[in-house]
Amino acid sequence: MRYLENYKTTFCEMKAFLLLWATQAFSGLGSAMTGYALVIWSYTKGGSALMTSLLMVCTYTPYVVCSIFAGALSDRWDKKRILLVCDSLAAATTVITLALLQKDMLQMWHLYLINAVNGLMNTVQQPASEIATTRLLPKKHYQRAGGLQYFSSSLNAILTPVLATAVLGLAGIRAVIAFDLLTFCAAFFALVFFIKIPEGEAGHEQKEKVTEAMAQGIAYLKKERGILHLMLFLAAINFISSVYEAGVPAMTLSRNGGSQRALGLFNMVVGCSSLAGSVLASLMKAPKSRVRVICDSMLFSMSFENFLLAFGRTPLVWYIGGFLGWITVPLMSANLDALMRLHIPEQIQGRVYAVRNSVQFFTIPAGYFLGGFLVDKVFEPVMAAQDAGSVLVRMFGGGKGSGAAFCFFVIAFAGVFVCLYFRHDRHIWGLERT
Repeated sequence: MRYLENYKTTFCEMKAFLLLWATQAFSGLGSAMTGYALVIWSYTKGGSALMTSLLMVCTYTPYVVCSIFAGALSDRWDKKRILLVCDSLAAATTVITLALLQKDMLQMWHLYLINAVNGLMNTVQQPASEIATTRLLPKKHYQRAGGLQYFSSSLNAILTPVLATAVLGLAGIRAVIAFDLLTFCAAFFALVFFIKIPEGEAGHEQKEKVTEAMAQGIAYLKKERGILHLMLFLAAINFISSVYEAGVPAMTLSRNGGSQRALGLFNMVVGCSSLAGSVLASLMKAPKSRVRVICDSMLFSMSFENFLLAFGRTPLVWYIGGFLGWITVPLMSANLDALMRLHIPEQIQGRVYAVRNSVQFFTIPAGYFLGGFLVDKVFEPVMAAQDAGSVLVRMFGGGKGSGAAFCFFVIAFAGVFVCLYFRHDRHIWGLERT
């Protein structure tokens, strides 16, 4: 009975957050299905890893460039209104995509522009969402909330390829986009009518100029070197992960045994792995050392997946690599989220998270572009020029897609080096003492 009472108390304390989390996750599923369908559409149209990776470059570039301004504004503006406006504008771009498809006028440059607008909306929405989560939850539930957020993203990763492939096969890409709009409506009305986000304490930050608020976020990171170095660590990891993400469709759609089904199953396995890790993260007690969990989780991830993708010749090996590579990521994410919330004062979280977005995520568009470029222009041509009995062919196989495998081999070493380097950073370890 005591456990049942504890669960009831926890639910009551987290009720508003859980409703926001569930409805936004449902909307995120629709958006992810549309994104997945458009990636397949674009790769089928051009057969280029670079062309496809540019979709993510366009998404993340405004996110990185404008984040520092968006966070300062999100600290000043009403959080609920920010979420509603950004969701509405993102839905409008989805309607435009559907209209262009209906008239058979959709081109790659349309998608680049639409992704840029969506990236800008995410830029403003993300720091507001972070603050809303902080205000809706007691501190003791921060790690559990981080685990639940990763749980929803993992579940979406499982469901996205399955549902998107099924709907694509049965009704086409227009039906996928229609489902996306349906999920948006559900999240929008839940936020309007059923969720109240508490106001923050009134203070001088409401009267500050945007430039002053930005400067405060930067000044905080200059003083808190541990938080800054942790962001730099994640920036390096994001760069390597973006190169990896650019190479996955090129390999799983092109190699012998590869297909849309193989790509879908790979993404589903990654989602199952992340789901298992997120359940573990949400149930675990706070570790004695969050820094150790963050560093060791990423070292484990980088040590397995890229090598198995590089040397694997069958989808089964790729799936094993994906599972091992993502099982520990939710543990890292939940502890990183808790560490940030516990150290950064709530009244400046928006502007600090915005600076974090610029620091931690500026490497993502660069990684996607470089990954697509390296696969198309460097590694694939190198592998195509090899003789059948060469060392590289024996290591990575032959044919289209072998260049992506070569790329995974290179970034595996880069990932291990980054993890080992930051694992010995004294400023990051200083967070344990504060």
